[in-house]
Amino acid sequence: MALTQAVIADVVSPRERGRYQGYISAVWATSSLCGPLVGGLVAQHLSWRWIFWINLPIGVGAMRVCHSGLRRLSPPVLPGRSRLDIIGMLLLAGSISVLLLALGWGGSAYAWGSFEILGLAGLGGFLLLLLILQELRARDPLLPPRVFRSSSYVANVTVSTLAATVTFTCVFTIPLYFQLARGVTATQSGVYVVPYMLASAAGNIIGSRWGRHFGAMRGGLRIATALGFTGLALLAAVPINAPAWVIVIAMIVAGSGIGMCLIGSITSAQNALSAQDIGAGTGALLVLRLVGGAGGSTLAGAIIASGLIALRHTAGGTAPLAANSLHRGAPALADLGWSFAMVYATAAVLAVIAFFVTLWMPNTRLRESLHAVPISE
Repeated sequence: MALTQAVIADVVSPRERGRYQGYISAVWATSSLCGPLVGGLVAQHLSWRWIFWINLPIGVGAMRVCHSGLRRLSPPVLPGRSRLDIIGMLLLAGSISVLLLALGWGGSAYAWGSFEILGLAGLGGFLLLLLILQELRARDPLLPPRVFRSSSYVANVTVSTLAATVTFTCVFTIPLYFQLARGVTATQSGVYVVPYMLASAAGNIIGSRWGRHFGAMRGGLRIATALGFTGLALLAAVPINAPAWVIVIAMIVAGSGIGMCLIGSITSAQNALSAQDIGAGTGALLVLRLVGGAGGSTLAGAIIASGLIALRHTAGGTAPLAANSLHRGAPALADLGWSFAMVYATAAVLAVIAFFVTLWMPNTRLRESLHAVPISE
């Protein structure tokens, strides 16, 4: 994903870049629609192992297409020989893994205030500190400190990370909501993700056109974060037994805003980078975006797991976790309703934070040429 965005940045000016990134977003949206449906069918009728096996021929096809297309690009002339920041990679992977374990186990395997969770959190923080020190001293750092000197870049990375956290949370929890609370099958739960993903794809298209038409992304990002908050607040507020169309409307509102955030933030962030930092800056943005997505889905899973544990206790400790909760009465609905409401309320808070970041970010004009301004601007 990072290389794809970096290649586009090498051949297309920032003002026109959103249109081409919109094409990638359309492919992403299509894949996201097909993935849950195919995955649900495979898990329901074959085996969950085939979810991984079917990706092997798809990966081979992608490698062939990349080889035939990328060899047409002339390699850039770089000063000196690049060195892989292996220590930075290990520290980044280690800190992310430890912090995700803390989020995943907190409230389910261990209490949030337990020695195990606090120890993991402390270890993750220590590894992050070592990562920062490593990036300050590395010759070719994985996350170049110089790109974070641009206030525009930092603001867009923040919005992008928060938006990714929200979208992964929604994609992860929407199927669970319909399976656990409404008793639908795995295949049907995949269908219920479709409105959110279609709205997200529409938001991508709107965001790509916004930058080309207005020449700047700040106004679009403000509208997008406001839409995201509105939809997520609706998801948190509606009762768990509300009509399905109410949930669908809330998903559409949230999805359109978050989709616009995802495309708009990366276009604006790349606009703040110099030519030599496009690859590293784009990679840093997408790494942080994926970290936010992983953290969001992990935290959402922990919150839902807490609700399922309470649900099991309500049923006497013998109920299967994936059974139809609607037949368990009001206590079961209350437990699950609280869990999902907490997830979407947390996501709504993140959208509010993203909105306030857009109020602070500079309204940088998108360049109409490939020549980059200095990173200090």
